[in-house]
Amino acid sequence: MLLDLLSGKERAPAECVIEVDSRPIVELYPFLIEATVETSRTEAATATLVFETRRDEIGEWTVQDAFGLDPREPILAEWKPITIRAAFGVREEEVLRGFIRQVHADYPEDAGAARVTVECQDESMQLDREHVRKAWGTEQVPLTDRLILSELLAAYSPLAPDPQGAAGQDGLVGINQDGTDIQFLKARAEANGYELLFRRGSVYFGPMRLTGTPQPTLMVYAGADTNCLSLKVTSDSHQPDAVQYQAPAATGTAGTSEPVRPDLPVLGQSRATSDARGLRPFTWTLSGEAGANETRLRALAQRKANDFDIHKVQGEGELDGTLYGHVLLAGQVVGVDGLGSRLSGQYYVDTVSHSFNAQGYRQRFKLLRNAYGDNLAGGASLVGSVLSAVV
Repeated sequence: MLLDLLSGKERAPAECVIEVDSRPIVELYPFLIEATVETSRTEAATATLVFETRRDEIGEWTVQDAFGLDPREPILAEWKPITIRAAFGVREEEVLRGFIRQVHADYPEDAGAARVTVECQDESMQLDREHVRKAWGTEQVPLTDRLILSELLAAYSPLAPDPQGAAGQDGLVGINQDGTDIQFLKARAEANGYELLFRRGSVYFGPMRLTGTPQPTLMVYAGADTNCLSLKVTSDSHQPDAVQYQAPAATGTAGTSEPVRPDLPVLGQSRATSDARGLRPFTWTLSGEAGANETRLRALAQRKANDFDIHKVQGEGELDGTLYGHVLLAGQVVGVDGLGSRLSGQYYVDTVSHSFNAQGYRQRFKLLRNAYGDNLAGGASLVGSVLSAVV
């Protein structure tokens, strides 16, 4: 088709590929009703697989009693490694990699409605098995957060730090861990204002990635090149422009800090702010923390200011996964075209919900932005514009 030649997209229907123990579960595909995967930049990725199941003449069930290469263990057993991918023709993109967490077998009054539901979680699940008490870093050998991450993940090989991650704080001495490894890493990410993402066998530990090459553009009202089925954008004016905190004082009354402003890159032509509206400054005050020093308070204020900033403009909508031809990733930037000169541009992907069923492959998403103005690279919507004109 001419459209395929111009856009480089494969128009074959997107398919769901599921592997358990590195083996496709082809014998269970006929019974799969729906596969959904929930991904987020702030929470562990999870998946839910729903199968219909039938009992045969000897009393065995087609799904929960299905065995693979090992006749002693069912295919869908707890803690088995699982990978879910979206296939676009001959090309595949990973949606989730992790473990089977729970298997629910439901036997209702109507035997024809019997179901097996499989709950899965990404690779962070294996870091939540053991309570650890440990002090990281000594006066002789102080550590960085990056070194702590590398040493901790060594016990979960082949899981490894994402090379795009950041070093975090340095000179760390006596950093106490009193919980599971995932709880500790989440606490260190919070202390740095970082995100913690498990994806494709690596762990990203670093700030929001608002620069670099955006993901393929979401096309709205672009004729035959449209891939975004619906999109709603909301501008939230009641997000503070800065954050201040109560600075500790050695003696006397503690003073209030200078307002801490966001330091995120701007995802547009002009930052979304109320500074020029002739109003009093919109500054949020951070609640005091007992025993917190100024360094920690400032880090908390910076993280909060950035969080307010990225939520100034919010969008939510739905993609046709086949037309989009890619797996939209949370925690990365994506371009949005077709919304006009003010709202088109780059957005940060907050969450994506993937759904494979009889109706096809759909991706429901939430987007964040801290600016207005179309900042897409020149020509990003050229194909869509040409095709719209033809249609």
